Amino acid sequence: MIKVKNLHKKYATKHLETLVLKGIDLEVKEGEFLGIMGRSGAGKSTLMYQMSLLDHPSGGEILIDGANTENMSPKERTQMRLGTLGYVFQDYALIPELTASENVMIPLLMRGNTLKEAKDIADGVLGKIGLSHRIENKPSQLSGGEQQRVAVARAMAHDPKILFADEPTANLDTVSGESVIELFEELHKKGQTIVMVTHEDEYAKYCDRIVYLEDGKIVKESRKK
Repeated sequence: MIKVKNLHKKYATKHLETLVLKGIDLEVKEGEFLGIMGRSGAGKSTLMYQMSLLDHPSGGEILIDGANTENMSPKERTQMRLGTLGYVFQDYALIPELTASENVMIPLLMRGNTLKEAKDIADGVLGKIGLSHRIENKPSQLSGGEQQRVAVARAMAHDPKILFADEPTANLDTVSGESVIELFEELHKKGQTIVMVTHEDEYAKYCDRIVYLEDGKIVKESRKK
């Protein structure tokens, strides 16, 4: 589903150049739940941002579902993000003025769904993850765990081929974090491909495979026993 070849990423200022990713080679199979781990500054989130087309690498190739993303125009990259990929971030990234339902509707409307279609899909997905009673609540009226579940619903509403999650439990208490990871596990059992950055061993155990980054390189990997 994802193939990364000799991936490099550097950030440069007028006086300093920092190489964050140093020749990453990685494949993610369809239906796999991949965890990316490593110390702070190892390049975990940077790697995920390149793989998920939220940023451009400085060198190398990224193929998603057989398509070379470096040959894509900005419009084609946007279409792939909207149609093929889903995103969950540690800070939820919900719009505070909108209800849970409206937050889930946004990417659906961007993809061309009608208002009614988007509303029906959003409410249906929220119902499936146990938030039917929170559809009309705004983020400030939700707990952290509920906000993250809304973010997962938004990411899943258009049935993406790949779900990317960047430290999705970082701001949650243990109970809320477990509920979000269990939701990921349910999606994975149904065949969802998931790439998750995490620093928490107790949640990494749900992954089929974990790659460990150190100083911008993959230094080892482990598989679920």
